[in-house]
Amino acid sequence: MSRFADVLERLAATIESRKGADPSESYTAKLLSEGIDRAAKKLGEEAVETVIAASMKDKDGLASESADLIYHWLVLLAHAGVSLDDVAAWLESREGRSGIEEKAWRQRSL
Repeated sequence: MSRFADVLERLAATIESRKGADPSESYTAKLLSEGIDRAAKKLGEEAVETVIAASMKDKDGLASESADLIYHWLVLLAHAGVSLDDVAAWLESREGRSGIEEKAWRQRSL
């Protein structure tokens, strides 16, 4: 397993373990207790900060903001009951297709 995948799995497991924990003792538990709308808002904020760092060509800032973005994405997935395996299944289903083909396929599926 790659270093990134290993870290992602550990972080996802840590987030899952915080479900039902005391929100006063864990930022993750606090986010999970505040509802899916709050988790989605935090993800959006981190996405904007990631874009700003990229636009400023701030390599360290981009790496740091990307870590925040991924953390908040994992919190949102956990809140929604979506696993990394669920996401992987969708990614695998798209392998071998161009982005143009994938977009056309999704448009037909709506």
